[in-house]
Amino acid sequence: MILQPGTAVPDGSTYLASTPDHVRWGRLPCAADAPVLSVESGSEVVIDTISHEGILEDQGRDPRAFFAAHGVEGSDVLEDAVALAASDHPRTWGVDGPHVVTGPIEVSGAEVGDLLAMHVLETLPRVPYGVVSNRHGKGALPGEYPLDGDVFSAFCSVGERDGRAVGVLPVAPGSERTVAFDLHPFLGTMGVAVAGAERPHSVPPGPFGGNIDINLLTVGSTLYLPVQVTGALAYVGDPHFAQGDGEVALTAMEASLRVRIGLEVIAREDAVTAFGELVGPLAETTDYLVPTGLDLDLDVAVQHCVRAAIALLQARFGMDPRHAYAYLSAATDFRISQVVDVVKGVHATIRKSDFA
Repeated sequence: MILQPGTAVPDGSTYLASTPDHVRWGRLPCAADAPVLSVESGSEVVIDTISHEGILEDQGRDPRAFFAAHGVEGSDVLEDAVALAASDHPRTWGVDGPHVVTGPIEVSGAEVGDLLAMHVLETLPRVPYGVVSNRHGKGALPGEYPLDGDVFSAFCSVGERDGRAVGVLPVAPGSERTVAFDLHPFLGTMGVAVAGAERPHSVPPGPFGGNIDINLLTVGSTLYLPVQVTGALAYVGDPHFAQGDGEVALTAMEASLRVRIGLEVIAREDAVTAFGELVGPLAETTDYLVPTGLDLDLDVAVQHCVRAAIALLQARFGMDPRHAYAYLSAATDFRISQVVDVVKGVHATIRKSDFA
């Protein structure tokens, strides 16, 4: 099923379409931006997101033509992606980022110092295909790939294996042999607006969240973000069907999603009791608490993540920092979120069951 804008939206839902006036392309919202939607704390919003793959200038900025070359019918290309690519939306190729971000959404009652909890309640693929690209000498091996040209885009279809949806990638261009991998849809970008009047670039993540690319943020997870401006001004984007830790080629299986997000304000005093003083994003899944570390230097990002994890264990479970450090070394995995977004990301997976 193709989820075109406005189709199959559940009755009574608060719905936000990704029309050109509801998105930022290549930049993230700041305090000077007017919200495109205002909701109360505790509300759920159904949001359409648009993948940047297939609409960018180095792919022709014509998604119908780009996907037709991979056998996709014109009716199976998203109309909002076509409209955005054809629009004069303010963006400078080569200066601004590639990501399409839907929002911002004002959450009533959110004040600086609070946390905004973004609960991932549903992630529905809007199309049965996606793209993995390596471009412009970026990625983990910038001096080696792409092998030729400025961009290599690998088309992936969605198939089925053992009753599960999988991504299907040819082993070589034009090959009938394929490799299949499980899909775990999530949003690469979830964030709140920054203070001031300057919109951040969409690529590097920061204390505000943004392009954190943590693949654990699937259905049932929550991202907690320190509120930077009154109303929080939340946004989402950079939808993925799948991504490995590291995202080494630059993008993963990028493809548009319709998501249902719950937005909840956690007052500062409650937030400090539950998590300590958060200086950056914190994720939570059914199984894990997931503190993060961000820096241009991967080694420093790891150090930030370890410090955040120690502080979380002190606040949440009353651990002595020396014992928390020992526990993390014995029992917790520190994973590379991504190494391709200028600011590198690390996240820890602290098992909640260890403290039952």
